[in-house]
Amino acid sequence: ALEKFDRQLPHLFEKMKPDDLLILTADHGNDPTWIGTDHTREHVPILLYQKNTPPSDLGFRDTFADIAQTIAQAFQLSAFEHGTVFEQKTNHQTNKL
Repeated sequence: ALEKFDRQLPHLFEKMKPDDLLILTADHGNDPTWIGTDHTREHVPILLYQKNTPPSDLGFRDTFADIAQTIAQAFQLSAFEHGTVFEQKTNHQTNKL
């Protein structure tokens, strides 16, 4: 299923407008050494895509609230009490996504 999803991503990217923001994540980590499907202590992936935005490393985040804060900014909503907006660092400049 994951490979099929991956093959569909280019089609989704084609349909995105320049100011659209795609956020892919999971609700829990996955420790490959753990037998079973229980939630584990591992970090969760966070992938963001926006046309004409160069790749950058978001680093390790302290909280899932960073995702909510980034979405709130994208929709021009009031900031939440917790969380930090993801930043894109390019050419020694920092831009909020």
